[in-house]
Amino acid sequence: MRKEEHEITAVVIGASGGIGKAFVENLSEMKKVKTVYALSRTETIFENDKIKPYKIDITNEVSVEEAADFCGTGIDIVIVASGMLNNGGGLPEKSLRDIDLSAMQECFNVNTLGPALVAKHFIPRLTKDKKSIFTCLSARVGSVSDNEIGGWYSYRASKAALNMIIKTAAIETSRRYKDAIIVGLHPGTVDTALSRPFQSNVKHEIFSPEKAAGYLLEVLENLKSEDSGKCFDWAGKEIVP
Repeated sequence: MRKEEHEITAVVIGASGGIGKAFVENLSEMKKVKTVYALSRTETIFENDKIKPYKIDITNEVSVEEAADFCGTGIDIVIVASGMLNNGGGLPEKSLRDIDLSAMQECFNVNTLGPALVAKHFIPRLTKDKKSIFTCLSARVGSVSDNEIGGWYSYRASKAALNMIIKTAAIETSRRYKDAIIVGLHPGTVDTALSRPFQSNVKHEIFSPEKAAGYLLEVLENLKSEDSGKCFDWAGKEIVP
C-alpha cells in the first residue's frame, strides 16, 4: 500500500474466515499499520498486539453499531470480507426450480444487507483529511453484463445488489469525504470453505487466502479517488457492472 505519513488504523470484518484472517495478518505485519480491528461472529484470538478482536453480527444493526463504537473514529481502511455462497442446502441454485425464499433471504442478509449496515455505521468514521478506503468483497458473477452461463441466482443477485450499494454510497460519501474511496473487490477463486465445494470446475488458478489478500491490498494502494464506486478484480482490472 502507498506510504503515508500517519499510522494507519484498519478494520477487517469477517476476520475469522480464510481471506479475512489473511487480511488481518497481512495488515498487522505492515510497519505503518498501528491497529487492526479484527471483527467476526466468533471472536478470534491473534498473537500480535496490534490486532484488537471484537465480535460482530453484520445482520444485526445493534451489533454493527456497537462494533463501530469499539473501533472509534479516524479509520483509514475498512474491509468487509464476509460472504455466503453455500448454505449447506439448496445454495447456490442451478435453476429457477431450486429457488427457496428463506435461503435467498439469508444470502441477501449476509452478502448485501449486512455490508449496507456496515457502510452506514463505519463510513462516517473514516478519516476525513487523508485517503481512506471502504471496501467489500464482491464477485465477478455479480456483473450483469458478464453473466453468460446463468445459475447461482441468489449469489449473483446479492453481489449485483452489493455493487449498487457500493456505487450509491460512493456518490454520497464523495460530498463530505473528498479523499474517501468506496469500492468492491473480486478476489478471484480463493481456497476457502466458501469455494471448496466448487473448485473441481475451476479452470484458472486458485489462490491461497494469503496470496489473494496480498493482491487485493496492492490494488487498494493504487486506487485513486476517481475509482470510487467501481469494482476491481485481484489484478486491478475494473469489472463492468
